[in-house]
Amino acid sequence: MGLLKTRKNKKFSYTPRYFDDKGEGNPFEIKHKFDAYRKTVGANKGLKGKFNDALDDFKNNPDEQANRRILIIVAILVLVFLFVIDFDLSIFFSK
Repeated sequence: MGLLKTRKNKKFSYTPRYFDDKGEGNPFEIKHKFDAYRKTVGANKGLKGKFNDALDDFKNNPDEQANRRILIIVAILVLVFLFVIDFDLSIFFSK
C-alpha cells in the first residue's frame, strides 16, 4: 500500500481528433473567435492605452447604427442614475 510514497500521475498519449500534424498552432490553446479583429485584446497596456484603443475602435466602426445605439443606451443609463441619486436637473434649464 505504500503509506509513505506519493502517488504518481498517470500519463496518456492523447492527440486531439481534428488536429493536423503539420504544426498549425497549439491544439490546446483557447482563443476567442473575434480576437484577431480587435485591437483591445492582447498586450497588457495601461489604462490610457486601453481607453485610446477602445475609443479608436468606436470611431472606426463601420456600423453607424451600433454606435448610435450605444450612445442612446449610455444616455438612458446616466439619466436613470441621476434619477436614483435624486439629482436636481433644474440646473440645466434656465428660468
